[in-house]
Amino acid sequence: MSQFDHSWQETEGFENICHSFLPQDLKPLLEQTGVQKTVLVQTQHDVAETEWFLQLADENDFVAGVVGWVDLQTDRCEQQLLAHREHPKFVGVRHVVQDEPDDDFIIRPAVLDGLRVLEKHAVPYDLLFYSKHLKNAAAVADHVPNLKLVIDHLSKPQIKSGEIRQWQMEMHEAAKRENLFCKISGMITEADWQNWKIEDLKPYVETVLECFGPSRLMFGTDWPVCLLAGSYQQAFDSVQQCVGSLSDDEARQLFGETASNFYSLNL
Repeated sequence: MSQFDHSWQETEGFENICHSFLPQDLKPLLEQTGVQKTVLVQTQHDVAETEWFLQLADENDFVAGVVGWVDLQTDRCEQQLLAHREHPKFVGVRHVVQDEPDDDFIIRPAVLDGLRVLEKHAVPYDLLFYSKHLKNAAAVADHVPNLKLVIDHLSKPQIKSGEIRQWQMEMHEAAKRENLFCKISGMITEADWQNWKIEDLKPYVETVLECFGPSRLMFGTDWPVCLLAGSYQQAFDSVQQCVGSLSDDEARQLFGETASNFYSLNL
């Protein structure tokens, strides 16, 4: 039984991810796809999860970094951040903004104050948004222009319905900020879980390639959540197929170098 709250996994249709997933479950999937290193990313608003992830990183060489959590809205933010930074594999911070009742959570004054603490200590921040939050990405980047920010999962566009126009406009505007990056990840779970096709994903990938270029894009699988719509291998292959026209140098950026530079990974 997990010590953390993952009750969202108990939703109908989520049965195949309603159990624990650990590094030993991931390792053979990395070997199968040829992925050498991975980054563990926060799920809980709890520093205890970050501490546990860092312990797992110590125990597993293929875990190159941990994106953890600090309470951005309180005066404990800097203290928590400095405690995490004592560990060499602590590489960033995330908050589950998509679950906040306030759609403008990320631009609250107290949250922006917390992001300025991250900026002060050069600790990158992951923006976990739904597409409805993407309008705030540019504003955040402007408030903390020296903080590296990455939009997770392309801000979860509505791939299943094919809606793209508003998302495209806001992604283009966000990408004008050079401190903003984007992860090509989490796509298949935003598509039709049972019937998605590469053609469904391509317009979204082509958009972010045009907006950011490979030097500000990084690959991710969103494993194990991706299992709702496909395997780790399928999530990996889907991105490869969508970016097949890239040069070898550009592919190296997308599939490793961008993430390594963004998070300052010690590979």
